[in-house]
Amino acid sequence: MDIEQKQEELIDHFVKQASSLSGSALASVVAEATSHHSLFAFSEILAVPNVIQLEGTENSVYLDVLRLFAHGTWSDYKSNASRLPQLAPDQALKLRQLTVLTLAETNKVLPYDQLMQELDVANVRELEDFLINECMYAGIVRGKLDQLRKCFEVQFAAGRDPRPEQLGSMIQTLSNWLVTSDNLLISIQEKMSWADKMTELNKQHKMEIEDKVDEVKRSYSLKADSDFRGHEEIYSESGGVMDYDEDRSQPKRRRHPIHR
Repeated sequence: MDIEQKQEELIDHFVKQASSLSGSALASVVAEATSHHSLFAFSEILAVPNVIQLEGTENSVYLDVLRLFAHGTWSDYKSNASRLPQLAPDQALKLRQLTVLTLAETNKVLPYDQLMQELDVANVRELEDFLINECMYAGIVRGKLDQLRKCFEVQFAAGRDPRPEQLGSMIQTLSNWLVTSDNLLISIQEKMSWADKMTELNKQHKMEIEDKVDEVKRSYSLKADSDFRGHEEIYSESGGVMDYDEDRSQPKRRRHPIHR
């Protein structure tokens, strides 16, 4: 089963759970969802009405945790640790994985120093083990560890949940793409119409050439027939060459002179 299909099934599972609970009962759903090793998207859970209703209540901290995993990073957690629940080891691992995805959104070459600072990693060996075992093996990123340049070259990174402030630019980007696609479609249709027209013209031109060739063939055939008939008439005339030849082929008799 691929990652996308697994994500869809997990999201559907947790959305159904969240929809059937309310208040403090949602704490277990939030904890399970943010700890699951295969789930990296949380916007759908955040959109569940029962979860939205936690805003402004004594249980709003669970909503904050979900928002942290949907859009935040490990640095965000450290900055707000005093008002958030302590994360379990699986949650801490998940948030570090999500932090790598956030960094990879804007930079395809991530220096080791930056990664160690953002992930709270003590040394290069620990960082490389984390990138290999917890990120690349998990399928959320692909890339190359460059020990000489001390950086991680990102070739692929899974996308995170879009932040609310990103929606405007995303809509604009999609609108621009739609306009470009429409213009491209019009251009393709025009080229197809031109190609059809040229095909028809070529077809007509070919037919004209074939007609001319047939006309030349007919003209040549008529001339050849006329010449042949002319020769037949010459050789079939009476007293013609054949009779003359036959006359010459007969030996002539000499007449002896008469002496008187």
